[in-house]
Amino acid sequence: MEEIFDVVVIGGGQSALACGYYLRRAKLNFLILDKQDLPGGAWLHAWDSLTLFSPADYSSLPGWLMPKSEHQFPSRQEVVNYLAKYEEHYQLNVQRGIEVIDIKKEGGHFTVFTQQNPIRSKAIISATGTWGNPIIPHLEGAEDFKGTQIHSRNYKKPEDFINKKTLVIGEGNSGAQIVAEVSKITETKWSTRSEPQFLPDDVDGYYLFNVASAKYKAEKEGKPFDSSKYNLGNIVMVPPVKEARERGVLVSSGTFHQLYNKGVIWYTREHEEFDALIWCTGFGYDTSYLKKLIHTDEKGIPKTIESRSLEKDGLWFVGYGNWSGYASATLIGVNRSAKQTVLEIEEFINK
Repeated sequence: MEEIFDVVVIGGGQSALACGYYLRRAKLNFLILDKQDLPGGAWLHAWDSLTLFSPADYSSLPGWLMPKSEHQFPSRQEVVNYLAKYEEHYQLNVQRGIEVIDIKKEGGHFTVFTQQNPIRSKAIISATGTWGNPIIPHLEGAEDFKGTQIHSRNYKKPEDFINKKTLVIGEGNSGAQIVAEVSKITETKWSTRSEPQFLPDDVDGYYLFNVASAKYKAEKEGKPFDSSKYNLGNIVMVPPVKEARERGVLVSSGTFHQLYNKGVIWYTREHEEFDALIWCTGFGYDTSYLKKLIHTDEKGIPKTIESRSLEKDGLWFVGYGNWSGYASATLIGVNRSAKQTVLEIEEFINK
């Protein structure tokens, strides 16, 4: 007889592992499918100097604390190591090198189609995050530009831009951090649509998680959330960003509306030449493999109540951010979403 899993989890990063912890504890028969060959999720591909926004004590998945770091915030490699050891510690059932092409539901069961044999399950958790869906806005002249253009997902280290006049585009954390280090190597400008908003120096990811928790609690209780009590600026002042502020390089040059073969055309109509553009313009959601199963909007967001699909019984979404659970795209925040999701799946399977 063909095996039918209770749950198949799509994705092998931090959200999938958090779900695996609770699925294991619930004694459900589950399988995690990761299209990558190594553990670590999106952290495998992040730029070399990227760190967490929170100390290790406040950056752990359920059940097992992240080891303390010699740095204020754990490095990319420390996070990758932690995720690999977490998976090993709990002996989570992960199959790697498996890319999901399509999912169908017939007769009460899902069939997951991959390049290998199809897999059947009673429930699905989509935990593929955002890394597979980078967004670069389409601007006139983009095809004419002769220099280097990359999205932040493909940025690795500042040394790749030595002697290249570089424009970093985007007012979020990735934009600020990449400006901070590329500006040490070469002439660098920063383009943002609005004035960058910086958090106070003592605010980190744990503080932001607590803000998200307060908002979640207020919503659950039907009370208004008073955001005026909190500083909700966009950019976390990690050490490289603080250092860049002291050098005076975190200054926006504004925005541009068009590219040409040698650079960009600012809204002042000034033409400026650049050798490289780094687009720190965010991500959509990596849910395209579900397009035949459910509807999503232009960013890849389906209709949900927290993590549960409204369109297809037996389908849940974990780790995508606030639409699938407050702060669920963070190591500490995904705990709540994963735990609640598995409780709902247990009820769904046993009904």
